[in-house]
Amino acid sequence: MEAKVVWKNGMTFAGTSESGFSVPMGTSSDLGGADDGFRPMELIAIGLAGCTGMDVISILSKKKQKVTNFEVRIHAEKATEHPKVFTGIEVEYYVTGEEIDKAAVERAVELSITKYCPAQAMLSKAVPITHKITIH
Repeated sequence: MEAKVVWKNGMTFAGTSESGFSVPMGTSSDLGGADDGFRPMELIAIGLAGCTGMDVISILSKKKQKVTNFEVRIHAEKATEHPKVFTGIEVEYYVTGEEIDKAAVERAVELSITKYCPAQAMLSKAVPITHKITIH
């Protein structure tokens, strides 16, 4: 995989990768930015949520679960000193649907954690990650 950021001005960058899409990146005004894009650490959290979310929804679809709404929320704690790395992450899965099988959801999450999600596998080597499942 190839990825890059291109400096636009000030603290504003545009990130692109092989997919061809662009993502705006920036920082807050108190750090010299213009509040005009995602912070890099936000993109790491979003990447984790997207990676595991795609796994889980794909597995639940194969298990014929009737999911009507699905969210993955990341709750990340950051160090107070530089570098302000994540010190703990909770991944929270919210599944809404008709007659959702709790065991199917638990298995889908387990498979994402242990087998499919490279973002989770990589980050878990650096920071403790916990998981929570809520079914409506």
